[in-house]
Amino acid sequence: MVQLYNLHPFGSQRVVPCKQEPAQFCCGRDVLFVASAAASCRVEVFAVRDQGRCEPLGSFATLGPVLRMAYSQAGDYLVTIEEKSKVTFLRAYVNWRCMSAGSSRVCVRMVGHKMEESYSETLKEQMSVVEMPLSDPPLCISCCPVNGDLLVGCKNKLVMFCLKYRVINQNLTVLDFERSLILHIGNLIPADVAFCARHIAITTELDVLVLKLVQQSADSTEQCTHRGGTLEKPVDGGVKDQGPSTHTLQLELDEFIICQKPVELLGEESKLCEIPISLESMELPTEDTECFQVQYLLFRHFTPDQSPFGFCEETNLHSVQLLPIYQTGGSVTAHEETENKRELLSLFCFFSLPHVGYLYSVGKSVELISTYQYSERSEQAVLTPQFLHVVTSENLQCFTVRCSAAAARDEDPYIDTTVKACPPVALDVCTLRMQLFIGPRALCHFKSHIILLTKADTEDITERRKPTRRMLSRKADNIKSRTNSESEPGWNLYIINTVSTIQLYREMVDYSRTYVNVKTESCIHLLSEAHLLVRAAIMDPGFLKSDEKEELLRAFRESCAFLGDCYSRFDTKDYHLALPYYRMSGLSVTEVLNRLVSEGDEIQSYERGLMFYLTHSLNEDLNEELSKESANKVLQIFYLADPEQLPHILCSPCMRNVCPLTAVKYLQKVERIMPSVVLTLTKAFMALKMGDLVMYEHEMDSYKETMLACGFIGQPKLLKQHKEGIVIPTEFAIYLKEMQPGLLVAAMVALHENSKIELEEADTFFKMLCSNSANTIPQLLVDFWEALLVVCSQEEILQKLLLRIISQYVWRISKQQLPESKPLKTTEDLINSCNHFELIFPWVTSIMSVGPPPGKDYHEDISKLQSLLCSQSISIASALPVLEPLMEAGSVGLTIRVLCSTRLGEYEEAIDQLLRTCPAAAVLYAQHELKGDSRAVWWTKLLPELCKRARLNRNDCPDLISSLKETLSVVAMELELRDFLSLLPEDGTAAFFLPHLLHCSQRKLPT
Repeated sequence: MVQLYNLHPFGSQRVVPCKQEPAQFCCGRDVLFVASAAASCRVEVFAVRDQGRCEPLGSFATLGPVLRMAYSQAGDYLVTIEEKSKVTFLRAYVNWRCMSAGSSRVCVRMVGHKMEESYSETLKEQMSVVEMPLSDPPLCISCCPVNGDLLVGCKNKLVMFCLKYRVINQNLTVLDFERSLILHIGNLIPADVAFCARHIAITTELDVLVLKLVQQSADSTEQCTHRGGTLEKPVDGGVKDQGPSTHTLQLELDEFIICQKPVELLGEESKLCEIPISLESMELPTEDTECFQVQYLLFRHFTPDQSPFGFCEETNLHSVQLLPIYQTGGSVTAHEETENKRELLSLFCFFSLPHVGYLYSVGKSVELISTYQYSERSEQAVLTPQFLHVVTSENLQCFTVRCSAAAARDEDPYIDTTVKACPPVALDVCTLRMQLFIGPRALCHFKSHIILLTKADTEDITERRKPTRRMLSRKADNIKSRTNSESEPGWNLYIINTVSTIQLYREMVDYSRTYVNVKTESCIHLLSEAHLLVRAAIMDPGFLKSDEKEELLRAFRESCAFLGDCYSRFDTKDYHLALPYYRMSGLSVTEVLNRLVSEGDEIQSYERGLMFYLTHSLNEDLNEELSKESANKVLQIFYLADPEQLPHILCSPCMRNVCPLTAVKYLQKVERIMPSVVLTLTKAFMALKMGDLVMYEHEMDSYKETMLACGFIGQPKLLKQHKEGIVIPTEFAIYLKEMQPGLLVAAMVALHENSKIELEEADTFFKMLCSNSANTIPQLLVDFWEALLVVCSQEEILQKLLLRIISQYVWRISKQQLPESKPLKTTEDLINSCNHFELIFPWVTSIMSVGPPPGKDYHEDISKLQSLLCSQSISIASALPVLEPLMEAGSVGLTIRVLCSTRLGEYEEAIDQLLRTCPAAAVLYAQHELKGDSRAVWWTKLLPELCKRARLNRNDCPDLISSLKETLSVVAMELELRDFLSLLPEDGTAAFFLPHLLHCSQRKLPT
């Protein structure tokens, strides 16, 4: 569907002062080339200035009449197909600008000719004509806008010439061409071709084929044939099944006409088109030679238009074009931008039948974007990033295009999310203008100019002079500048200036206001067109240098705001787009409210788009605080439109200035309908803001503490908010810290376990809550870590917690630093509730009882540390550096050293430490630890060491004697008599060891 608007994309027009009737013309950069239709065989060159003023630069002769011509901005050359004596020639005009400087020198050379002889210092300022001989007559040509390569269409083949820069000497570099590749195409005579970035589009009368030359991989490059390639054979089951070959002529049998069905093949399916292609490389094979293979992208076959009386005449395809759109952004600056540095982003292919045009995306994917229905038979069409200009029998028509919408999605992955939006590619196109002209025949486009050739029949000349038939005025001075107007009144070559993007954008916005009150989709459609118009201008490579840069950016943000307004006010299925468009507009929540909400309107209805925007915006961590009036208005909006969200909205940082009394009134009304724990907590929060502690306590007593802790999961912002990326505690959290720290810790544990807060965020939260520096750990944070150990199941987080807790215990014990508040849980509480805290081993208690007792203030930290080390949870290897400060701290240090040695399996080292410092605990240690595989340590280590130390100390150490007796009793029960006897010292007292020997021998006697 094509919508019609009566806008004004065309501005002033001027007449190009041509001396002869134009046969062919083309333009690019800042020049216009016009080849005359008369026998003069010349090309006139005009410089196009501001406002479309044309100044003749000169002219140069051609070999014969010009049949086709094309200009390449890359390389700044003109290529033509000329005819002389019924023979066609392909010629390229290089360095033609010397002509405008007054130089009449011309050098004619063959392509690839050795240029050192013909180019000297005295002749370098001259125009060069490069003749490119072909075995078959050239039919059509196209220049690649990316690198300047040339593609020539001949019967059953395409020839590609690469643009080369030949360095003659230090001061002279000239352009040349090199025949590099031939594409042999079976049974196809190209009517027109388009060439861009190794993409090729070919049209015949009724067929379109789009290809891509893909560089072969390293594995297949070795098989690349440089003189003749392998023919791409058609695949069975393709178009063949749908009828006769698509390239056979229509067969007229008796009274019947047989024709093929229309065919459309996209992507991989286009291989089924039965058009065989082979590649023949013309370059000498070297290491740098590129080898290509053909990738089919698109094939379409059309049938002639039919009428009740047979086939219409001249149903041919025309105006095939490949349009590139380049990558934008910070990769190319205004000073660095060159043609070679452009990075291709998207590629589009356009072609047209007399009454309908087709626009495809052929870059990252192949898909039909738009179809254009013309009101009249078209003669030619030109696609630009912003418009499609079409010449019909009586009009110059201007359509909108969707190239910028497709390219924007290729460039930015955030489009079509809640962050960014863009009008859909499938949005209906519209006709902006149908401008009347008499006899429009051909056109071309560059920058903001359209070159239009009109040629009226003799009977239309008087009609052409009527002012009512002229929609665009011609100034008197321009009419006078037209030469030979009386002798050749039937044609004109106009240069029409399109209005600036900003001017047309403003007109579209003004036009859209006519639909606002009726709330139709037409308003959204027209504003979407305006948005895409500005977006296309911003994506233009010259945008960074544009004088309108800042104005275009303002217009872009404004168009986003207008679209946000539409999706907020109108009841549309795409209401969610209000959020990304308002985000792109840069408007604050207050500014959006001022645009949409009427003052004092109590019964105003609020559409889903506004509610979606407000809900998401207020639930995010914005740095914006609404005024009291705006916050109260938001409160009223949600109470009327979405009362369930009221508790959540009140917790937003944006609503800090809301009237708490008003909020409580609304919450009480909502509570009667839909009570919840979150709503009760929100009421308690508002009560705190009012200073009403009675109401606060009443609300907090409504549920058990466990339910309240879980309630914070539903709305974490009751406790924490973010400001500039940093988590900060709320007034609610500050009050809970003083009055109910256990509830606060339980709530934070619940948030962490439900992925509402990260561990690092929680650390920052408690440090800010307790006003501690970054290097100081508050007791409330240690309480949180201890509570989190009870429920944590992730091993990685578990080890982090254990190391942090142990580090804090060690720091406080070694520095004799008391916690600033009483711990929420004792060692006994943790042992009873957490698997990571174990009962302290008896031998640890024994060691602690021997030495001087630690201060009662540090006893709790010591016992918690020992309880953790008694468990199997902590990785001792990673904890050793943390425990280092306590290793020499008396009895505490001894227990830590022995516990670590035991966990590492170093039992003998542990026994040595105990025997040196606390031998009374050695047997207790052995009884508890030396089991299973380590039981042999009793007689391999403990018994010999005790005997050795007893001998040295004699009767001075009763603990050693006592430990030795207990050890002998255990060993006597474990070993055979012979083995046991071998362990006894030779100088031992018989009376001391005899009872144990008897016990060992009696154990083995039969009963």
